[in-house]
Amino acid sequence: MITRSLLRASCTYLRNSVRAIPQLSVQAASQRRAWSISRRDYASKTEADSKLEELQELYATAKDEFEIASEETEKKTVYAADDRMAAQEELQKLKAAFNDAIQNSTPEVGAEIKARVGQRIRELDRAVEAMEEMAMED
Repeated sequence: MITRSLLRASCTYLRNSVRAIPQLSVQAASQRRAWSISRRDYASKTEADSKLEELQELYATAKDEFEIASEETEKKTVYAADDRMAAQEELQKLKAAFNDAIQNSTPEVGAEIKARVGQRIRELDRAVEAMEEMAMED
């Protein structure tokens, strides 16, 4: 009994509140839409964003090469040595681009790049070193 009465009260409240919403004319709505589209300002890319985008692509490539090399090294396949070399090369490209991005930018941009990408590069570097050590042990 209580639930039915609460349900009815809720439905009545919702019906009344929907009726209370003022209706916009189609013309007013289309004018608002046109104004909001022409008025929209988009943020432009900063120097750090463009450099970070490039570093992100290089990081993705280096990480993919590392994953392939790691898998091949664990399986001890014939291709493992070449895959490790490819992973090392991609990591060196990434590190060179990272250092270049830091050195050829303002101190603020350099600090932002270090803060946003530096840790991931160090982790990948350590992982590649650990993979090389694992390969030498076998």
